[in-house]
Order: sequence, then C-alpha cells, then structure tokens
Amino acid sequence: MKILVTGGLGFIGSHTVVELQNEGYEVVIIDDLSNSSLEVLDGITAITSRKPIFEKLDIRVKSDLQDFFKRHNDIVGVIHFAASKAVGESVKEPLKYYENNITTLVYMLQELSGLDQKNFIFSSSCTVYGQADELPITENAPVKPAESPYGNTKQIGEEIIRDTCKAVEGMKAIALRYFNPIGAHPSVEIGELPIGVPQNLVPFITQTAIGLREQLSVFGGDYKTSDGTCVRDYIHVVDLAKAHVVALQRLLEEKNSSNFEFFNLGTGKGSTVLEVIQSFERTSGKSLNYKIVDRREGDITAAYANTSKASEVLGWKTELTIDDAMDSAWKWEQKVRNK
Repeated sequence: MKILVTGGLGFIGSHTVVELQNEGYEVVIIDDLSNSSLEVLDGITAITSRKPIFEKLDIRVKSDLQDFFKRHNDIVGVIHFAASKAVGESVKEPLKYYENNITTLVYMLQELSGLDQKNFIFSSSCTVYGQADELPITENAPVKPAESPYGNTKQIGEEIIRDTCKAVEGMKAIALRYFNPIGAHPSVEIGELPIGVPQNLVPFITQTAIGLREQLSVFGGDYKTSDGTCVRDYIHVVDLAKAHVVALQRLLEEKNSSNFEFFNLGTGKGSTVLEVIQSFERTSGKSLNYKIVDRREGDITAAYANTSKASEVLGWKTELTIDDAMDSAWKWEQKVRNK
C-alpha cells in the first residue's frame, strides 16, 4: 500500500517513514527541502535497506501538487507533516505561517478528496490547548485562543479537516496532538537537523555542547514550577513515529469510531528545561554552558499530556525515556559535526 508523507525528510517525518517501511508500506515523500536535507534520504535507506520514492515539491504551488496526484493516484493514505513549526518565529512572521500551514493543508485535502482512499493523518500540536487550566491535559480540555500564530494554524487546521470530513464522503482523518518530540534514531542515521539557528531546545543544547553555539539561553526562570523554568512533555521521536503508523492502520482497517478523531501523544510526564539539561549532562558526561534570560513571547508555563486515550484506543504508549532521547541526540550531534 502506497503512503504519501509530506515533509518526509524532516525530523518527525523521516522517523515516521522508517517505521512505515519497517511495516512494509511503500512510501512516497514530498518535501521542498526548506528545512531538511536530501542526505536524510540516505539515512532512511541505510536503516531500512529500502529507498523511498522522493519528489522535491513545494505544496504551495497548487499545479505541481495536482500533477503529483495525477501520477500517484493509487495512494491510500497521507501523513501530513509539511509545515512551519517554530512558535517564536510565528509571532514575528504570522503570514508566512498562515500561508505555509493553512493554504497547503487546503490544497492537500482538495487533492485527497479525489482519491478512492481518503485516509489523512494530521501533524497537530498540544499548542491547540493554549494555556491549559488543568494538568495533565486530556483531549476533553477546551481549545482556547492560541498563544501564537503557529498554535492558531493547528487549531484552524483541525477545524478545516473536521469540516472536510463532514462534507466529503469517505474522508477519514486523525489529528495527532504532539507534545515535545526529541532524540534521534538509535542507529544515529537520522535525527533532528535544523537549518540555521535551532528553534527547539534539544538541538540547541547539543549544538552548545559541541561548541557550535556559545551559550544556551533558558527563556524564563520565574515560572511557577519546581525550578522556575517551563515544563514540557518530551517524547522520543521514535515513539512518536510509531504512533503515526498505528493511527494510519486504524483508518485503513476502518476501526475509527468517527470520521475525525484526535489523540494526545506524549509521555504523560512533565520535565522542566533544567531537568532536560540535567539529563543531557548525565548521559553525555559534559557540563553545559547556559544562562537564564527573560521569558519568550508565546510560551506557556506548563504542558504535559494525559495519554490514557492513546493508550486505550490506539493501543500505543511510549517505551523510551528522556535519557534515551538525550543520549541519542548527543550521538547524532557528534556524528553530524564529525562528517
């Protein structure tokens, strides 16, 4: 069965391609390489001994996407990662985020509507909950006004998908609301490879440790948490990737209870920024140069998942620890810099 993975050379996308190929799916990747590298294709091939089909394609160009689907009209499922994803950047460049994340989603759903099989997995985010009233966050938590344009694109994206599922016969979708993916594949053939200055915590940690960055800035030390730094639910990217395969199989086997479902994907445990740093120092044996600075606009105090629904309905749960993730991320950083 042929599965399309958009943004399939990105961090989460590439790990998901590996898990799909491990399960025997034929994978087609489209990626515009704006925040990824063609070398990732070699890493996927090294792990799975199979090279996925790859096309460089910008989904914002509607005619190119239409042409793609004419050539690949036998796709039975789409996993949609392609999007801009940095909270801070979205505050500064909201229109870039609305174009990249909303326009492309609409174009993708228009093309999917014309296929025989209309199975769609959406890369969503815990940012849809905004500043949650209660922790851990369940899927029943209210979707509040977004704290950033990035978060708003995920809220709007889910609304668009929900409306499309109501209107288009046979359309089935699952939105996976990620918490904070980190780590690298244990083979160290693929990992997180941001272009330019990292927007996420862990690659900034590893780049600082290896000497590429002078110092890590910890945004805010006065939050109402155990040590004053933000709390997030850090999930190993391999666990996260496996959840996409499980969700896709749920749709393919028509086990879904409604035509639009959504699940939180996290560990169920919150860690502060300083606890993540301590995990890195523990697993790497290195001391990290960091400094606590002012809070960053768009950040919330704490967010971690209630994972009961994913566990009970999907039969999925995390298996890897934060130490596993930090160890693999550090080995990946060392490999990338020593090429």
